[in-house]
Amino acid sequence: MNEPPNFLERIDGELWLVEDERENMKISYRIKEVVFAESSDFQHVMILDSHDFGRMLVLDGVVQTTSLDGHIYNEMITHVPLSIHPNPQRVLVVGGGDCGAARESTRYHGVDAIDMVEIDELVVKVCKEYLPAVSENLDDPRVNFVYDDGIEFMKTKKNYYDVIIVDSSDPVGPATRLFEYEFHRDIRAALKEDGLVVCQSQSPLFHRAVMRQTVDQLRDLFPIVRPYLATVPTYPGGFWSFALGSKRYQALPAHPFDKPTKYLNDTILRACFALPEFLRPDSEVGAAR
Repeated sequence: MNEPPNFLERIDGELWLVEDERENMKISYRIKEVVFAESSDFQHVMILDSHDFGRMLVLDGVVQTTSLDGHIYNEMITHVPLSIHPNPQRVLVVGGGDCGAARESTRYHGVDAIDMVEIDELVVKVCKEYLPAVSENLDDPRVNFVYDDGIEFMKTKKNYYDVIIVDSSDPVGPATRLFEYEFHRDIRAALKEDGLVVCQSQSPLFHRAVMRQTVDQLRDLFPIVRPYLATVPTYPGGFWSFALGSKRYQALPAHPFDKPTKYLNDTILRACFALPEFLRPDSEVGAAR
């Protein structure tokens, strides 16, 4: 396979992925092998086998998930909302082409249907084939793969879903629309009267403005908004945020969390809403409505 020169470099005979995270930061990964590399109609898609993180999904040169720690992100974005909602039956995953969030949703026997709306079919195909540590080659009859623009798809649903999970990529290019007020407004309309949504809201350290924007928009649309955190080593700073917007529910169940997970347990589930001082309600991100 041809190595895309904008993303991979040979340094002293070794192959490296050099990710431009910020103007002042580059993250480099030593690569064993290019497992897959091809451009779709939307982006350049790679599966790389790295020395420390194992196989990883890379879109347009940016690491999305890895075999080493992809389960942390997917468990946190999925099990928190599905634990809070007392009876989730219809679930929508927007994005999430690595199949991890949809896979975690299948662990709930009460969930009847999971729509996974991913604009790029190639991402799903290669993750199911080459990234089994994350996708587990997802094959569950409750999962409906929809290859479409999640923003346009959302407009077609009203009062339909119990839980919506927005597993978006970074707010760059077309993905910026997944962080806009209009999209969050359409999410509220697509949720049932007691539904809730979780959005990944970037790094609270390096992308403070994105997190603040997400939280503020949800606060304008939902009576209950609760940011929460997780440690995901792959992502810049290893410190990641999520924002939950709920029409009715916020309490965690009294019974202990008991799903088969690698990272999340009952203690972490109940502690993830505890915010550091700079994110507490009187801070610029956590400021109360």
